[in-house]
Formats: sequence, structure tokens, C-alpha cells
Amino acid sequence: MLKLMQTGQPSRTALSAAAHRAAHQVLEQGRIFADPLALRILGPDADAIVARMAAQPARRGMRLFIAARTRFAEDALAAAVSRGVRQLVVLGAGLDTFAYRNPHQGLKVFEVDYPATQAWKRHRLADAGVIAPACLTYTPVDFERSTLGEGLAIAGFDPARPSFFTWAGVVPYLTREAVLGTLAFIGALPGGAEVTFDYSDPPETLPPDQRAAQAERAATVAAAGEPWITHFAPDELALELRGLGFTEIEDLGPREITARYFKEPAPDRTRGGHLLRART
Repeated sequence: MLKLMQTGQPSRTALSAAAHRAAHQVLEQGRIFADPLALRILGPDADAIVARMAAQPARRGMRLFIAARTRFAEDALAAAVSRGVRQLVVLGAGLDTFAYRNPHQGLKVFEVDYPATQAWKRHRLADAGVIAPACLTYTPVDFERSTLGEGLAIAGFDPARPSFFTWAGVVPYLTREAVLGTLAFIGALPGGAEVTFDYSDPPETLPPDQRAAQAERAATVAAAGEPWITHFAPDELALELRGLGFTEIEDLGPREITARYFKEPAPDRTRGGHLLRART
């Protein structure tokens, strides 16, 4: 992530995640998560991108995981809105499209990302004819020069009001200190907060076949200049979260994710990618 700030280039993994979301709309007909803007934001290359995905069946697992994490976050957000939450912060927004199809009246959305990535996204949206809604506030934050709190304050975020944070596909790329620092900020908000994010078990805890598959994916993102550097053991992470003020924790491992979203036989494994929701 630091390399992106230094070079001023947008995130390649943000484009990859968007490609998986778009491919899910075609290859699985959006069965887990429907997004009418997923293909449009990819522009004229959308069909070619989906065709490449279709030709690589080994990528299906990651595609379904990304669809599930989006569904998990937006389901949890809907429940929070029903309880009165009216502020959403999308951390590391990338090419996320929620703000442009937001169904929740009165929900204000803050998209936080590095300036270069956010400018790249806005250019893509303009090319696709997607107009930023009144509910959305772009919040560019260069973390070498300011903090998340400072960026949100400038954007008009009210820390005294209940808020919801989504943080998809970011935790593995950050240092442990950066991850826990962000969670500490969210946990300390006086108005109360809830957050969803994904993480994975440490590679050394995985069985050999999973470890090899993870190593291959890790090499791919590292070659793009965005290596995975942080993993968590579930019990350890839960303990950290409770220490930061989160009293309600929901953690879905591979079996729970499959049972809830894929409607397929549950895998005979408990380690891998996780979806987590925590609330103060």
C-alpha cells in the first residue's frame, strides 16, 4: 500500500476485485450478490475481462469469496440502518459501487481511499455515465500526510453519531500495527460503530494443499507490488477486538461462508478466508 502512495498509481488489486464482482454477475448470474453497476464500471473491457475469468476455473473460489464478502457487508449494513445508523464509511473503496446504488434513504456515504485510486475511479465512473449521488462524499486520504480521523473530519463525518464501516480486501495488505490502529480508531468512536472486514488464517496453520494455493495467490499479488503481509488467528483477533471495545463479534470461516452463501456441501476445513463483523 505504501508503494501506491509513492508512485501515485491506483491499486491493481482494486481492479482485480472489481473484475471478480463483474464476472460473478455473468458466470453465476449474481446469485450471491447482484450488482447492476459491476460491469459498467469496468468500461469497454468488461466482456474481455469476464471471458478471461471464465477461462480460468481455478479462480472461481476467489470470485465467490469476493461476492460473499460484499453480500455479508451489505446485509450487515442493512441491519444497522434498521437500527438507526445513518453514516457509512467505505475504507479502501476501490471500485466499490454501493454509494451509486444505495437503497437506504438518509444514509450518508464516505468513500475513503488514496487520492490516486480515487481519481482513477472517478474517471471510470464518468466514462461509464455514472453520476455521484448527493449522499456520497469522496474522502481522499494520503496516510503519509494525515490520519483517517483527520480525513473524515474534513469530509464532515460526525464521530458522535452511530456509524458503520466496510473494509473489504484491505487487511492482508497492511501491517498488523496499521490494522489494529484503524480498528482502535473505530472502536473508540463516541457514537458507537460497527465494522465488517475480511482476513485469512496464517499460512503456517493451513494444510499443505491450501498452503500451496495461498502461496500461489500471494505470489501473484506480490508481483503486482501489493504483497500480503498480515494474517490473524481467529481467537487472537477476537481477543484484540474485545480489547479495543468491540463487544459483539461474528466471524465466519470457510464452512460458515459456504453454508450461508454458496449452497454447496461444506468444505472439510475450518481455516482459510474469514468474514468478520464487529460492533461496539
